[in-house]
Amino acid sequence: MVDKNVVRRGYDELAEAYAADRNEDGRGREVLAQFRRGLPESARVLDAGCGQGTPVLRDLSGSTTATGVDVSRAQLELAADRVPDAALAQGDMAALPFDDGAFDAVTAYHSLIHVPSDQHQAVVDEFARVLADGGQLLCSEGPAEWRGTNPDRLDTGVEMQWHIAGAEATRDQLQSAGFAIEREWEVGDSLDEGEDARWTFFAARVEG
Repeated sequence: MVDKNVVRRGYDELAEAYAADRNEDGRGREVLAQFRRGLPESARVLDAGCGQGTPVLRDLSGSTTATGVDVSRAQLELAADRVPDAALAQGDMAALPFDDGAFDAVTAYHSLIHVPSDQHQAVVDEFARVLADGGQLLCSEGPAEWRGTNPDRLDTGVEMQWHIAGAEATRDQLQSAGFAIEREWEVGDSLDEGEDARWTFFAARVEG
């Protein structure tokens, strides 16, 4: 079981090391670019689990009104430096600090994977709640369920934990929350875990 306090402390303590290690290239950015082209002009977009703000929050800023939320204060401080035009908030994805219908789109890149298994549905429900009718979601998950912990992430002595729900479970959770899945991609992506990482991306819309 993922302990969210361990994840929060981990990303606080890992902030600089994680930023230095993170590869911002990869197919995930191509998927994001396709998604962004389908958004209305000046769309209100929330990046849930925004981390240091790059590349996702940075790529969303400009033609959209971008907001980032993350559990880690240290990650948000890095995001403030890297994407100064974005609005930022500290919060839990299972209880987002935003009003109903506040956004036209939500992105969640490699952030659901740090949510405790018994809260995955609550997080997806929150994504639906903060989206306006017809709002769009782009999120990623690992293709298959996997749980793990690393007591020495990036050789720093800092612990990190994951629970990947898998594509099948995430598909069911999206549909249960009222999303219509419009497209899926399974791609190799190097935003976080290296060139061999495989991710399933879902583009979905709230059925209003």
